[in-house]
Amino acid sequence: MLTKRIIPCLDVRAGKVTKGVRFEGNVDVGDPVRMAREYYEQGADEIVFYDITASNERRDIFIDVVRAVAREIFIPFSVGGGLRSPDDLRRVLLAGAEKVSIDSGAVRNPRLIADGARAFGNQCIVLSMQVKQVEPTEGTPSGYEIVIDGGRTYTGLDAIEWAKRGEEMGAGELCVNSIDRDGTTEGFDIELTRRMAEAVGIPVIASGGGGTPAHLAEVFTEGRADAAILASILHYGEYTIAEIKQDLNAVGVEVRLT
Repeated sequence: MLTKRIIPCLDVRAGKVTKGVRFEGNVDVGDPVRMAREYYEQGADEIVFYDITASNERRDIFIDVVRAVAREIFIPFSVGGGLRSPDDLRRVLLAGAEKVSIDSGAVRNPRLIADGARAFGNQCIVLSMQVKQVEPTEGTPSGYEIVIDGGRTYTGLDAIEWAKRGEEMGAGELCVNSIDRDGTTEGFDIELTRRMAEAVGIPVIASGGGGTPAHLAEVFTEGRADAAILASILHYGEYTIAEIKQDLNAVGVEVRLT
């Protein structure tokens, strides 16, 4: 059985790690290079770095910060934000990332998924999605809609159908962030994660709402997630990664212990 992965998330704005609730009220919480190193030493399985304003500001990612983080960690490193072309993906991979996370750029140009998978391999391409629960309609029958540009632009895309399409085009993983749960520490959207896992055959990373080890155990078992992203509970020192893994191991969830 594959072990479940714990992935700290570094949302970066103007060179600083920042955290908000449901994409609002962001406050700076630290230096991304220092925090990445600390989480690596705590036993993180992977680090994800998002330049959270790059897409909305239509600018390139802070590539120097990506390079600085990559020099400090020796685990898989996934990077996203403002990636719009295969050349953007190549720059990030050459800067030290093992994976690229594409979100708004993939919605605007779905060929980016296929082009990236063909150029760099499926294992490098993470289709990231920001998902908002809505009233089911003909266009969004699942009741979950894709939102881009850092939660600012509703697309009319049904999240489950977009996930299936992303897999067909070559994405190697899905990262599914619930906007409704983001930053709340009230627990993951289990139904959303489970429905995604049932719809595709690639790994699903749950994001948004993790506040306790019990929330993680729930999303790994009932939600069928392969990995989970954490931010607030790590950034504010409520738990260490080692403590979380010990608690998960105690209830029978397979994790990599250091």
